[in-house]
Amino acid sequence: MKFETRTIHGIKEGKKERLWGTSVDFASTFPVKEFGVTQEFEYSRVSAPTRNDVEALLANLENGKYGFAFSSGMATTTSVFTMFEAGDHIILGIDIYGGTYRILHDVYSKFGVESTFVDTTDLENIRKAIKPNTKAILIETPSNPLLDVTDIRGVVEIAKEHNLITIADNTFMTPYLQRPLDLGIDIVIHSATKFLSGHHDLLAGVAVTNNEEIAEKIKFSQVAAGALISPFDSWLLIRSLKTLKLRVEAAQKNTEKLIEFFQNHDAVDKVYYPTLDSNKGKAIHESQASGGGSVFSFKLKDDTKVKKFFESLNVAIFAASLGGAETLVTHPSTITHAEMPDEEKEARGFTNSLIRIAVGFENIDDLIADFDNALK
Repeated sequence: MKFETRTIHGIKEGKKERLWGTSVDFASTFPVKEFGVTQEFEYSRVSAPTRNDVEALLANLENGKYGFAFSSGMATTTSVFTMFEAGDHIILGIDIYGGTYRILHDVYSKFGVESTFVDTTDLENIRKAIKPNTKAILIETPSNPLLDVTDIRGVVEIAKEHNLITIADNTFMTPYLQRPLDLGIDIVIHSATKFLSGHHDLLAGVAVTNNEEIAEKIKFSQVAAGALISPFDSWLLIRSLKTLKLRVEAAQKNTEKLIEFFQNHDAVDKVYYPTLDSNKGKAIHESQASGGGSVFSFKLKDDTKVKKFFESLNVAIFAASLGGAETLVTHPSTITHAEMPDEEKEARGFTNSLIRIAVGFENIDDLIADFDNALK
């Protein structure tokens, strides 16, 4: 099946007896059919019908064997990190989601897990950061919020040389535009709250792998910690995934037109997007993804106008998150990366003048008029 067919029929693939629709099962426990015999569904924290369905579908779309759904993107990241022990070391990109930074810097550090943040766009930085206790490399490409590109194949090659686990946050691209497992990554994670759900109405997270040993560790954490997606949100995510390709394509089309507008506006200093000539990783991105996505950032020339810009928006919404029907505009320095110390944000380029736009699929003329008004 092609991708868009799998988003609709992926659960029943290979199961001719399967009904075309997906039911939602709210049961928290299930009657034991035979004493002393393990059955598929006994207690829903361990295994549940609707969650199993969405996990199978998500694994299918990422070309993976094992899928796991959690209550949020950060629940996913946190659960995956339980594979590591005190004294282990993880390498991450310097331009990475603020919540990932926070969970390692403020939480896992208390339990002895070490982390080093480097510019992963230069693979030599990763090589230099490897220590005897390094266990994993986590990348986000394109990155958040500067849309920097990391060479997935290059990271995998380095990891194999040193027997390291590779983790890729694929939230911005979705499996429609980029499939890191196909390029050798061990674990793909998503905040399914974003593009996979696509409507700003649920929280969810996803981890997918082809490695049976890793899958067993993620499953153990899922069961032990219990940071699970609910049955209703599982069903809602299955429904949402059926339109993933249509939504991604519509938003990306709007994005390309908006970027052209922003690049030619006198109030804009710089635009950040994976496929722009100004992005040093353009060629790499185009070799590992089939589109630039629908998130971009820009810097205002006059950072004293940032507050006025946000106050002047009428169509686009000033809010965190991304990947839904509505265009959302956020301020990384005070919203998505607010937990980072000021000196860290400055070093990473998350200045006051930096603004991130997650493009929806409103009429492009309405969006351009709204942004033109706000910029003026």
